[in-house]
Parts: sequence; structure tokens; C-alpha cells
Amino acid sequence: MTPLAVVDFTLATALGAGRAATLDALRAGRSALARERFETAALDTWLGIVAGIDAQRLPAALARHDCRNNRLAWLGLQADGFLDAVVRAREHYGAHRVGVFLGTSTSGILQTELAYRRRDAASGALPADFHYAETHNTFSCADFVRRALALEGPAFVVSTACSSGAKVFANAHRLIDAGVIDAALVGGIDSLCLTTLYGFNALELLSPEICRPWDAMRRGLSIGEAAAYALLERDPREAPRAWLLGCGESSDGHHMSSPHPEGAGAALAMRAALADAGLDASDIDYLNLHGTATPGNDAVEDIAVCEVFGTALPCSSTKGATGHTLGAAGAVEAAIAMLALEAGLMPGGLNRTAPDATLRAAYLDAPRAAPLRRVASNAFGFGGSNACLVFGAAA
Repeated sequence: MTPLAVVDFTLATALGAGRAATLDALRAGRSALARERFETAALDTWLGIVAGIDAQRLPAALARHDCRNNRLAWLGLQADGFLDAVVRAREHYGAHRVGVFLGTSTSGILQTELAYRRRDAASGALPADFHYAETHNTFSCADFVRRALALEGPAFVVSTACSSGAKVFANAHRLIDAGVIDAALVGGIDSLCLTTLYGFNALELLSPEICRPWDAMRRGLSIGEAAAYALLERDPREAPRAWLLGCGESSDGHHMSSPHPEGAGAALAMRAALADAGLDASDIDYLNLHGTATPGNDAVEDIAVCEVFGTALPCSSTKGATGHTLGAAGAVEAAIAMLALEAGLMPGGLNRTAPDATLRAAYLDAPRAAPLRRVASNAFGFGGSNACLVFGAAA
């Protein structure tokens, strides 16, 4: 692919809103996961909750879109002046030439959960102030962002579980390359809800301890929430912060919730990203792993990574800091990969106390300073939906 400029990017996670808060935490090796409750969930687990969501007030004209997911989307848009960067692109290219492509898995399900508590006792009818299309509907976050920024280009949501926030980069590249648009706002948004928490608990994937990617005693996920965005442009008017060099996607369809046992789909996505970028495996300086801390997923990803990159490439999972942000994870970790390029910092994978001797990848337990030219980021979802992105330094 022709490299695509990343003019700006930002993220809001439990670590804080914006690049600086995230980078400070990564440098310090600090996790934002905490053992705390969310809503009425009576579960013994650790969560990555974003501060300040409840205080957000959406633009008055978009009041019908008010829900936790869209408030999180709005909080993220305001970080690092990202909203202003999109406005400049809109003014330069025209509103109809800027697309919006976002990943999510649960969207505004919490709004429906809250509405069900207020059903009419006699008829069971949902309350009149519940607006499904603008809140729970999967497209609602893209619709909200598009309206909030007065954009008129193509807009859609990708919902392929935990690969969603990475796959939108590939979608945007295809439309820009085809000449349909000149720029795209891409990213991912997922907020906490009871369906997510109890669902992963029912699958026995929710850890009662803080998540420990690549640890011999890893017991599962710590769920988080996040919003992360990037602004991609064909012909950047401003100096880019990074370059999108390659995108790789695959669907192995092995199982509804378990990855292919030999990592076939994951390896295919990584090889496709390298081929798309015109690079060899040896050209990558650091890999941000999907690294969910479930016994099966980490083992399979390790097989795939070692098959494609060998056992010497420094890599880590940053989910020990942010939690697994599900449909937003691919976008969050893409942003962290670009932060790594800018700062010359390979983040450490947190919380590992007993390395798993069966895993062979060169996993980093602590942050390491190093000049980085090209980094890759993995995102794998239920159903065998896999994605890998390759980014290059701005200069």
C-alpha cells in the first residue's frame, strides 16, 4: 500500500485522557486497573474505568444520543485537540470528503439495560425517553461522531469483536485509495455494561485477579473501556505524527470464541500486514500484542508471533495497564504503538510475576527506551477475525 499519513491521534482510557497521560503511565509502568464495582455487577474482578464520563455533556442538538458510550466518545474527541484537527480537515477537503469509520462491540447496551429497569409495571413498555437508534444501536457512535463534527462522508461501524478498532484503519485506507474520500476519522469506542461483564464471566474468561498477560498463572481478562481515534489523510497538509504502512486481515472462522489452536489466522494477518507494507519481519522493531491474558489466547498468539517474527522481536501486551477494551482495543493499541514510535519507548507488559516457560516470544516486563522506526499492533476477535497494523515513524 501507499503509506497513509496519520495527521493526529488520541485516546482516552483508564490511564487518562490524551497522549501525555498515557505516555506518563507507560513510562512509569503504572496500571490503571482497580478492583471496583460497576453499576450493579456483583463480580469479583478488576476493571479499567475511564474517569469523567458521567460529567460529560453532549452538544444540545445531540441530546437524544446521550448514553455512556457516546459520552465516552465525546470525551475522547476533545483530548489533545483532536476535534480541532478534524475540523481543519473538514474545512480543507469538504465535509463530504471526510469519512467516519469506528469499531465497537457493545455500543450503548448499558442504555438499554438502564431502560429495562424502568419498564412500565403494567405493560412492560420501555420508557418514552429511551432512544434505541441513537444510543444502543451499533451505528449510534459513528452517527454521533459524524453529526458532532458536521461530517458528511461515508460512515459506518465495524463490529467484529476485539479486532473492530483495528480493522477500520484498513477500511479507511481502501476508500481513500479508491478516491472516494480524502481523509478519514477512524477509531474505536466501547464502554462498560453489565452484558459484557456477565457475558465474559459466563464464558469463564473474567479473571478474579488483575490480568497477567504471558504469565504462567494467567487467569483471564480484566475488562476496560476506552475511546481512541486517528485522523488519516491522503495528502497531509500538516506534518504527520506517524505513517500507516500496512494492514493485514484474516478470518479463520475456527470457533465462535476460541482462536485457531496453531494461530493460523493470526499468523496470516501478520504476514498480510508485512506484505502490504512491503516489509520483512526483521524490519519491525516492536510488536504490541493482543495479549488478553487468557490461557488459550496468549499461547496461540505466541505460536503465531514466533512463526512470523521469530523469538527475538521485543513485544508486550498493554492490557495490563488499560484492561481489555474490546471493540476499542485495536484502536487503543494502535495509538499506543504510535506513541511508542514518537517517544522511542517500548511499553512493558505489566503484572507478570511468573513467566510462562512454554511461551517463547521476547516479552518485555518493563518499559525499554529504544529508537523505533516501525512497529506493529495485533488485534484478534471472536470468530477468528484477525487484524495487524504496521506503523512507521514520522521522520
